[in-house]
Amino acid sequence: MSSAGQFPIVDSHIHLFPATHLETLSWYSDNNPLGAQHSMDEYKAAIKSNESVVRGFIFLETDRLSSVTETPASSLPSAPTHGWKHALDEVSLLTRMALGEPIAGEGHIPADKDLVLGIIPWAPIPAGEDVLWKYMCQVRERTRMDEVWAKLRGVRYLVQDKAAGTMLQDGFVSSLRWLGRVGLTFDLGVDARSGGLGQLREAVKMMGRVYGGAESDEAVTIIINHMCKPNLRLPPAEVLSHPEFLEWKELITTMARTHEKTYMKLSGAFSEIEPLDRESEPDLEAIVERVQPWSDAVFDAFGTERVMFGSDWPVCNVGGGGNDVSWGRWKRVVEEIIERRGLSPNQKGGFWAAVAINAYGVGGFPRVSI
Repeated sequence: MSSAGQFPIVDSHIHLFPATHLETLSWYSDNNPLGAQHSMDEYKAAIKSNESVVRGFIFLETDRLSSVTETPASSLPSAPTHGWKHALDEVSLLTRMALGEPIAGEGHIPADKDLVLGIIPWAPIPAGEDVLWKYMCQVRERTRMDEVWAKLRGVRYLVQDKAAGTMLQDGFVSSLRWLGRVGLTFDLGVDARSGGLGQLREAVKMMGRVYGGAESDEAVTIIINHMCKPNLRLPPAEVLSHPEFLEWKELITTMARTHEKTYMKLSGAFSEIEPLDRESEPDLEAIVERVQPWSDAVFDAFGTERVMFGSDWPVCNVGGGGNDVSWGRWKRVVEEIIERRGLSPNQKGGFWAAVAINAYGVGGFPRVSI
């Protein structure tokens, strides 16, 4: 595979959680392959051969046990809810990382704070703008210092596992419009392979409502995760004519055209292909061939100025062969993808860093008063 050179990298999508917080994660179980500490220490080990070019990362919330209302509506054992406690505790964790104030066992040191470029916590988006404002006031208190609050660039509420129609609720739409007015971004997580293309159809309708009639300077920036998790397991020889690929391509193209403030992350592919082995070196050229039709569609739809690199660490470890190899493998796959795409040096630099910096407004941008 060809080398794309060593461009500075902003990793636009990583998750961090210490072992002491595992039981607060909605997906945690004893046999989950991610059910162990994944802190700064592990992330630095994953990027060790690329550490000199990784300038920092954007942290994405880790799907804590939570409910959209602050006070749980039900305390019945058969229907447990959790309010905002665990999500706000995650904000406190990231605050300690961003300030260089580690607690023993959390897996970071004071010098690591420079890696924390942006923080994207969970937020109760379906509850509507009044409840969202109340929640964000508590987030503001948890960040403690202006320097941390300035790194909080947006929020995420995963919809990939939510009931159909969630994105079309009035509260969901009003919350995203509020985010646009106050200058915060929204990370959109849908899953075309496991959740079906219906999630993408709903997202397109939601975007139409959110952006309809919005003033350009108040339109929310929507950053779409993982190419919408497409079905990369379709036979490569059939993919370009396959109905699933064609509809996915049409839907992401519509997303891109709905507003210029929509972005896409080239990330998450290792979760959508057959798992790689840790011990033997995989055929990365074959992985490129599998991903390229989908990544080409992404670049065709969004243009090089709206597509960014993300590793999806540590989730990439599950399908990518483990922490020692997966981050580097994904970087090499992506290098070949953009090399084949024919990106210029400036475009490559944008893809690896500047697009994420611009989309999230990292560094020197004013933060709204809350």
